[in-house]
Amino acid sequence: MRRRAFITLLGGAAAAWPLAARAQQPMPVIGFLDSRPPDAITDCLRAFRQGLRDTGFVEGENVAIEYRFAENQNDRMPALAADLVRRQVAVIATGVPLGAFAAKAATATIPTVFLVAEDPVRLGLVASLARPGANLTGINLLNSELVAKRLELLRELVPRANRIAVLVNPTDATNTETTVRDAETVARAVGLQIRVLNADTSREIDSAFEIMTRDGVDALFVGAFSYLAGRRVQLTQLAAFNRLPATYSNRQYVEVGGLMSYGTNLLDAYRQVGVYTGRILKGAKPADLPVVQASKFELVINHQTARMLGLTVPDKLLVAADEVIE
Repeated sequence: MRRRAFITLLGGAAAAWPLAARAQQPMPVIGFLDSRPPDAITDCLRAFRQGLRDTGFVEGENVAIEYRFAENQNDRMPALAADLVRRQVAVIATGVPLGAFAAKAATATIPTVFLVAEDPVRLGLVASLARPGANLTGINLLNSELVAKRLELLRELVPRANRIAVLVNPTDATNTETTVRDAETVARAVGLQIRVLNADTSREIDSAFEIMTRDGVDALFVGAFSYLAGRRVQLTQLAAFNRLPATYSNRQYVEVGGLMSYGTNLLDAYRQVGVYTGRILKGAKPADLPVVQASKFELVINHQTARMLGLTVPDKLLVAADEVIE
């Protein structure tokens, strides 16, 4: 009897050994790097974690995430990236171009998954879209390529608009250059007057609206910049207060009262960053993961804001819209 009990006990202990061994294996650690404060991208982080779950990784269960936020102090980004490299994280994920550049400068070996608004080849992040070639890959939102379409939609909604303010963030120099160039090209073609305004602080956003009011601009085009997206509540409230029709790059603005957006589904893009991160944790190499080019764009209109501004939304736009917020 004692021998049978001993064998049973031994068998149970042997069965537990693999479980104990698995429990002792350290979880892989992801480094998430962003220039904004965390409360500015709550929904984006949720979408990122959903992408990880889609590939079998759940934070706190079989993967850990080290978050580094620069709190809009862009000069901190290189140090934060270097800190993640010292931590020897398995992958770095970032939703802003500054994060991609900081990670690229900090490491040539740790895989990095980025989210950018324009061609990452032109930005110098990858060798090609099909075969990135090094330790970086990610998602291209194509927002900079949509400038002409967004201005066209704005003119359809506000046909009287001739003087358009274009708000950009000069700390993202490449995106600013592209946005201004494309806006000016469209303006020359259709007879618009463009006024470019810079803002990389909350105070400068306030000042930009004072200039718009003083100069009597007819409408506002907010460029596709991560910093400005993080200040979307301030931007949409100032636009409403000044009764200024405005177009934005993603639906998050419209959900907090902005008039209209046209662009990539940002939350789906962050989910894809999570999916790529999970695939790399499973052994995929960034050099072999093609840069994902956004292919689905959405037009979102806030009908209530339009009425508040005294605008009648043309039936053509209502039919074309992916969502009309009432």
